[in-house]
Amino acid sequence: MSANGNGNNRPAPEGDEMPTKRQRRNVKVWCDGCYDMVHFGHANSLRQAKLMGDHLIVGVHSDADIIKHKGPPVMNEKERYKMVRAIKWVDEVVEAAPYVTHLETLDEHDCDFCVHGDDITLDSEGQDCYRIVKEAKRFKECKRTAGVSTTNIVGRMLLMTKTHHMGGDLEEESNGNVSPRSKTLQASNSVESFEKNQNFKNGLCSTMSSPYTGISQFLQTSNKIIQFAEGREPLTGDRIVYCPGAFDLFHVGHIDFLEQASKLGNYIIVGLHGDQEVNRYHGSNYPIMNLHERTLSVLACRYVDEVVIGAPYKVTAELLDHFNVDVVVQGKTKIFQGADGADPYEEPKKRGILQLVDSGNNMSASKIVERIITNRIRFQKRNKDKEEKELRNIHLIEEKRRASARSSIEEPSSPVSGQL
Repeated sequence: MSANGNGNNRPAPEGDEMPTKRQRRNVKVWCDGCYDMVHFGHANSLRQAKLMGDHLIVGVHSDADIIKHKGPPVMNEKERYKMVRAIKWVDEVVEAAPYVTHLETLDEHDCDFCVHGDDITLDSEGQDCYRIVKEAKRFKECKRTAGVSTTNIVGRMLLMTKTHHMGGDLEEESNGNVSPRSKTLQASNSVESFEKNQNFKNGLCSTMSSPYTGISQFLQTSNKIIQFAEGREPLTGDRIVYCPGAFDLFHVGHIDFLEQASKLGNYIIVGLHGDQEVNRYHGSNYPIMNLHERTLSVLACRYVDEVVIGAPYKVTAELLDHFNVDVVVQGKTKIFQGADGADPYEEPKKRGILQLVDSGNNMSASKIVERIITNRIRFQKRNKDKEEKELRNIHLIEEKRRASARSSIEEPSSPVSGQL
């Protein structure tokens, strides 16, 4: 079965499965992209695309194509394919889809049109990847989610700051000062200053940043949560599974864990710990994604039915009774003690409902950060090149618009018929 937004815990679609022809032809929508470090912005674009039709097919580019046109991805293609399949609005995934969208691709998969956000996506030659489908009038635009991008997330890891946390930077709030270590990291690893310096050298205004790649703040709204949530209450007889954790940088390890957890019941509740709690037990600048951002990332997953936002670290009797929890699951990762030194799973253990789940995947947020730090210069250069291409494209479009406006002003009026 495919995930159509009306229910979760369904098998993920396979890339080579093609739907059978139906008498009444449904509208098929095509989306494609890198989907690197899949976040709620990607999920929101796919949610909007699904609303434009009945069946959503998503093409994911290969590692080789991304390296050629953009630079090295953080996540490899197998990881990216799995992440996209786990998004609940996706019906099919096409692996190794072409970087530039062609009409032949739409026709091959029987798609009516292509949907992409209102940002610029350029190939290695600096041309719009969607120019062909746009010219053929088989392109529709959806609204880009402001305040989140893969570039933004990578920047947080390199900057090692906590200002994205709800409540601000915890280190700086405690004494009003920035530690020497933070100052050093900010000065040496600042993506923003790196890009501005390079732009200045390349003849671009140093204060300019791309509206698509540049860093901005995500603002959570109640409507956005409603759009992502299913709104399905557990039915009588449902076996309710509770999965507490940080779920930071929502990744393939989380997907595999939740897929295994979903086999233990048919209503999955994720308890998301608050930013200060996650920072208490993980330290450094974790979580990389704040509570609002993590909420949407988890809600977009096909295996999740409900999210407790800012769940208590200790799984209490009150929480278990309130949600009628049948099973509490914990992965094979380290279990940290509570702030009071207590075992957070004391109550589930007492009730005999705690189960350890082995996802078979050792991916973690810290491993993703390691990938970024190890390849820091490459990713900074990739982000810089991407932003420069976007800025040049914006300037080119603006110049064409101005030239067109001048041309229309300078064009002489047609003489009035019969005038001497």
